[in-house]
Amino acid sequence: MVASYEIWGPANETNFKNNAHQAQTVDIRRLALEDLPTDIDIVVGSPPCTQFSFSNRGGGGDLADGLKDIIRFLSIVDHLKPRMWAMENVPRVAKIIEKEMKLGGALADFAHLGCVTHVVDMAEYGIPQRRRRCIAGNFDIGLLESFKPGSDAPTLGDVVKALGAEQIIDPIYGLQLERADLIDHVEEDLLSSEEVRINRANKMTHTVYNAMPFPDPMDRTVRTITATCTRVSRESIVIAAPEQDQAYRRLTLRERACLQGFPITFQFYGANYGQKLRMIGNAVPPAFSFLMGRVLQGCGAEASPSLREASRELKRPKPIPAETPPDRAGARYPANRTFKFAIPSLQLKSGVRFELDNDCSGAVVDWRVSFYFGTSKAIHSIVLDEGIRGRLSLEVSSALQKAVNPVLEQLSRFVEDADIANMQTVWTHQGPGGIRPFMLLDMLDDFGSSLMTAIEAHAEEAPKIIESIIRYQHGAAASSLPGLGKLSRNAETILAGLLVGSTVNPLLRAHAQRSLEQEFRAAG
Repeated sequence: MVASYEIWGPANETNFKNNAHQAQTVDIRRLALEDLPTDIDIVVGSPPCTQFSFSNRGGGGDLADGLKDIIRFLSIVDHLKPRMWAMENVPRVAKIIEKEMKLGGALADFAHLGCVTHVVDMAEYGIPQRRRRCIAGNFDIGLLESFKPGSDAPTLGDVVKALGAEQIIDPIYGLQLERADLIDHVEEDLLSSEEVRINRANKMTHTVYNAMPFPDPMDRTVRTITATCTRVSRESIVIAAPEQDQAYRRLTLRERACLQGFPITFQFYGANYGQKLRMIGNAVPPAFSFLMGRVLQGCGAEASPSLREASRELKRPKPIPAETPPDRAGARYPANRTFKFAIPSLQLKSGVRFELDNDCSGAVVDWRVSFYFGTSKAIHSIVLDEGIRGRLSLEVSSALQKAVNPVLEQLSRFVEDADIANMQTVWTHQGPGGIRPFMLLDMLDDFGSSLMTAIEAHAEEAPKIIESIIRYQHGAAASSLPGLGKLSRNAETILAGLLVGSTVNPLLRAHAQRSLEQEFRAAG
């Protein structure tokens, strides 16, 4: 390697101590082209992907700013005129490059570089991770694809089992270490019951995104390893703790690193847990980088050594970095900690759902059931208040009213007696209370199911009632709202949710009003 450039100091230190190569700590946007070396045969790069990632504000990053890094990288390629070049980024960048390379686009000046974009799944190249990435450049994709046959990737279970043995054998490279010599393999505390519940909800019944399994399956490659995640994030990979019933944990740093394609001899010189997590998640998997290196040299699988053959001489660098303690469970949370979870029995796909949430913007916390429908680009709602409850009373037949009333009366008694005033205190771990938010969510789930059962015998009424409620709230615009067909097809579920929300919300507001009055009396 002739020269390399990286803006983040800890990554450069880690690179130097592992690879004995000193990268320059510099922002490539400020790197002068005349300061680059000459007579370069290969250029590779991985501009920051933050602005392009769909995990960044739901895909709402600053694309113009992200393009500045790509333009800078392509300017370097254009200046050095290497024989081969390649750039890695998130899959979304493939279509952006294709669009902007056209006449009038932001990258049109680089159309002569012969850039071709490819979206690859690194699990197909022996990486134990389903990591889809855009690889753009002028390389021979056929040479890269020649490595696919025989590139059986280890599973998540293979990696966890291998790193848990006393004599550790790297599941990718075959390198061996004693268990006592393995760094960054300290397990976090087991997830608390609340953390388990939040993780399960975020993955299986998320209010918007599609469901994913919980815990993560051990018999297949893992989902994408990310640079940041918390103990209760949708992105966190959660596995069942062995030999402990209903116990779960997140992955150790070393498990993440192995799943990302780092050999067990590689060490991370971060000052804390978060820095090491960032290094691992932001990396291009080294095992894949080796294959790309061979491709850029014009070599396919037949002319290349295996990863195990190529890595035989790898040793741990010295000094060994200090262990960094993993994240711990939060003891207390801010007073305005939000709660936003779908009621499982009243949730449909594509973001159509009833959810329990809280509004912390006022003098007291306002708990409520909310209803959303439509599309990701046109989200609509119905405010579930006394007006909707009264309208439902007018629309529902006496027979259907007789069927649902016992359930609604039981639901009303439960909410009236619940300790709603202290529920936010319990949620923020700042004091005791008689009910937790998830307890209320579970009760709403149960009552929702009971109402759907009661409605079944009167199912023919439900679509007309839903249509009337939408007209009542949205007026003349009702007929043009998106997603009405889905509401009609699932009218029994929607009607049950409307009944739950319009029954519960006035009672929850009454609790909030009483709390506010008590605060005024105490202050006065």
